[in-house]
Amino acid sequence: MRKALFETARLILRELEPSDFNDLAEIMRDGEVKRVYEQIFTDDDIYEWLNRQTDRYRRYGFGLWAAELKESGEVVGQAGLTIQPCEDTEVLEIGYLLKEKFRHKGFATEAAKGCMLYAFKKLDSNKVYSIIKKDNLPSIRVAERLGMKIEKEFTARYYNGDMPHYLFSAEREGNTH
Repeated sequence: MRKALFETARLILRELEPSDFNDLAEIMRDGEVKRVYEQIFTDDDIYEWLNRQTDRYRRYGFGLWAAELKESGEVVGQAGLTIQPCEDTEVLEIGYLLKEKFRHKGFATEAAKGCMLYAFKKLDSNKVYSIIKKDNLPSIRVAERLGMKIEKEFTARYYNGDMPHYLFSAEREGNTH
């Protein structure tokens, strides 16, 4: 049985494994994901994505995780924590991508909230971020539901060039600088 890192009301989050390739391919080749990343993901790109998560697990103890339904074990998407560049610094980012059929059902918010709590409670982080492309309204709404606020606008480099982004952030309750 696969080891759960944590659970939410409807989801189990666990490390991605090579056997998750087909689920990951379905997520990464979705039209909305292609629009946001402005990239068509090949098999090699998906293997590289999967290997990058494995490297993150070893290096940091976290990365993007498989989010699966408790009731069936079906993978709904991926969500997790990564260290991401933001201009001249690095931030602890909450990221999430879902299969199309699981969108607009609250799973992204549920998984992202679980990741936020994991960062605050397990990693003892005082602050988390989400880097969101300015035209990615569904992800912006998830960040807002988590109580995140726009900290700044900046340009991030993706696969095919520079793109305008927002840096959203949220602090752990009771956090005083």
